[in-house]
Amino acid sequence: MDFLLTPGTIVRHPNQPDWGLGRIQAVDGDRIAVNFEEAGRQIIRPRHVVLEIVEAAVGYE
Repeated sequence: MDFLLTPGTIVRHPNQPDWGLGRIQAVDGDRIAVNFEEAGRQIIRPRHVVLEIVEAAVGYE
């Protein structure tokens, strides 16, 4: 399901609900840069955290 983790996808961190929603900014190997509403830019390692997809990216540039 990693193919859905592309720039523009809206996600939620399951262990940090207070961070709010986040938009994936970049994916680089095993690192995902996400800009969260309340926590700013965070680097997520998907082997440690499974992000919850809220809305898949459609037509994101």
